[in-house]
Amino acid sequence: MSTSRERGSTANDSSSTDVEVNQAQLPQISEKQIQSPPDGGLTSWLAVLGGACIYFSTLGYANSFGVFQQYYETHQLAGDTPDNIAWIGSLANFLQFGFGAFTGALFDRLGPWIIYPAAVVHVFTFMMISLCKTYWQFMLAQGVLLGITQGAMVVPATAAVSQHFAKKRGLAMGLTVAGSSVGGIVLPISLSKMLNGSTLGFGWSVRVIGFILVVPMGIACLTVRSHQVSQKLPFHPREVIKNKSYLILTGSLFIVLLGMYTPLYYLPSYAVAHGMDPTLSSYLLAVFNAASTIGRIIPGIAADKIGHFNVYASAGVATGIVTLCWSKATSSAGIIVCTAFIGFTSGTILSAVASTFPLCLKDPRQTGIYMGIGLAFASLASLIGPPISGVLLREYGGFGPLTYFSGVACLVGGVVGALCKLTFPQGLLGKL
Repeated sequence: MSTSRERGSTANDSSSTDVEVNQAQLPQISEKQIQSPPDGGLTSWLAVLGGACIYFSTLGYANSFGVFQQYYETHQLAGDTPDNIAWIGSLANFLQFGFGAFTGALFDRLGPWIIYPAAVVHVFTFMMISLCKTYWQFMLAQGVLLGITQGAMVVPATAAVSQHFAKKRGLAMGLTVAGSSVGGIVLPISLSKMLNGSTLGFGWSVRVIGFILVVPMGIACLTVRSHQVSQKLPFHPREVIKNKSYLILTGSLFIVLLGMYTPLYYLPSYAVAHGMDPTLSSYLLAVFNAASTIGRIIPGIAADKIGHFNVYASAGVATGIVTLCWSKATSSAGIIVCTAFIGFTSGTILSAVASTFPLCLKDPRQTGIYMGIGLAFASLASLIGPPISGVLLREYGGFGPLTYFSGVACLVGGVVGALCKLTFPQGLLGKL
């Protein structure tokens, strides 16, 4: 007959055995395989350069969709409603993050190789867009295929840069995401000039954009490298559900993205409706992205000093407030100034949240899959947000309700992001 001490010893032995079994199921790795971020060095900064090139070619295009929106409304898709046309860009935005749940896991297991074929197909897709004539053709090429190729590059590039930096993560992510702002300056100006100020026509204008992207895509393939050892890691969905800070941050980003993309889609149309020349209106996206370049880099540096969560939440609230003032700008000068303010504040959001997600994780080797899942869920908002704004525009016949919806969404999302800090020991007012 065993005593309670013997039974306890047996239970402990059994528990110890279970732990040993569970540990045996994990990948056997050496300490050298889990390395702390170097926070600098040639390889790390080259990864930032490659990531910026990917953002230039992907989100830089997404930030230029307003030019396509305004052009389609008066040319190939003149018979379609604004919200129907917006679905093309919204689907691409959704897939570029939604597909990241899959590509993020591939990045964690296999490294950045997935970027190489995606870069080739990405350029090829622009050649296909140049041949499109009907709505369903644009949807398949510019919505589905382009969105998938973007998704195969954005999350792996973001995760790769995140692995290289800790203390300087805000600066690194700011510089990386700033590539989308530079793309948002170069691409809409180039496209607008070719569409409205030359005899190239739509087909060759889009092809030229594709040829331009060959250079940054090539640089990205040569420079983006992961810092952690790529391997198959155990992933338990239950751990995601238990991670309160991760879930609240993802929910916050979902709400923010409901409204964040609306100005990018409708600012040119809004300006034309208020008497601005169509060519000048297309330059609004360049103004927007020029301001967002500053909004990604300077707050990124500040985030390393005052906290990534603090900068992200503040950016959401500020974007909401400025967007609520959008419909009050009716002169060309006022619209340009308002565009610059929205660009600056919203530019901070993506770079800040990219450096905030790793704070919610325990294992840096799983950055890709966790960031991919979070962005995939949040990107559902970018799928439905602009079309909802289009419906508001069509039903109410004015831009007021559209700007109110966009502003309130960003404002509420920023507040939820701030409340997420309550799940950390630092609390609501702490540096985090």
